[in-house]
Amino acid sequence: MRGFIIGFLLFLAYTIPARWYFVCQLRHHCGDQPAQVATRPMTLSLKDGDKTILQGYEQFGFAPGAVQPDLSANNQEFLAKVAEYLKANPDKNISLTGRYLASEKTAKSGIFENIGIARAAAVEQLLVKMGVDEKRFSIDHQMVAGASLDEPISFNLYTPKPDDYDRPVYSFKDNTFSDANFAFGSDEFKPGEQCIAYADSVVTFLSANPTMLLTITGHTDSIGQEKVNLNLGLRRAKNAAAYFRELGVKSAIVSTTKGEEQPIAPNSIGGKDNPDGRQKNRRVNFKITEKPAQ
Repeated sequence: MRGFIIGFLLFLAYTIPARWYFVCQLRHHCGDQPAQVATRPMTLSLKDGDKTILQGYEQFGFAPGAVQPDLSANNQEFLAKVAEYLKANPDKNISLTGRYLASEKTAKSGIFENIGIARAAAVEQLLVKMGVDEKRFSIDHQMVAGASLDEPISFNLYTPKPDDYDRPVYSFKDNTFSDANFAFGSDEFKPGEQCIAYADSVVTFLSANPTMLLTITGHTDSIGQEKVNLNLGLRRAKNAAAYFRELGVKSAIVSTTKGEEQPIAPNSIGGKDNPDGRQKNRRVNFKITEKPAQ
């Protein structure tokens, strides 16, 4: 009996290290458990007002500070169905809202004012490649409080109406920058980093395409008299035009104003002031088109 016990112990002394070597060294199954891959919420939808067209899809994912989405197969399926729906319903347009964290406020966003706009524009281009006309898009943006971005992009259909809010496009030939470039009530043009990058690109483009026309339109919020705001919008446009001249633009530039006439967001909600909406309305738009025939 004693010999059996000794033999059994010797057997264990051999098999345990052998098992460890096989599992840990050869199969690499020991040590810390691999980190769980974060799953995205399956809450992405396509809405038309209160009507839900698509639902139950995986939210888009963006690395911190990234403009391009990390597309999953589910994301690609969603985009394909959005494109299919838009092609089958030519009376509908789509608004894309790009969101970003406060910690991403200074992230690089190319020619766009913030990374939320850049993200929405990147998704727009994916749909354009699927055959959706770029004229059917509008873009909005929103900065989100907190440390997580659960819904980086939202998709909403709408039927264009003459009395609807103006819907910015945000592209190279039709780009908009808010009052981050102007102090409140001021016409002094102080372009930020993204606006400077955009202006440099425009200068290069216009130099290579002298037949193109740059139209700069100034907008304001609704505080103050309408006539005063028309004048303020025009002064902002002219000062932005002067900045482009200083950069060396020799092509034709037209400066115009809409004052408070074309808001892109409500100046007030429920009778209360809406500072975020008013900030979006205080903006200047840059549009590049072919010069009209004489």
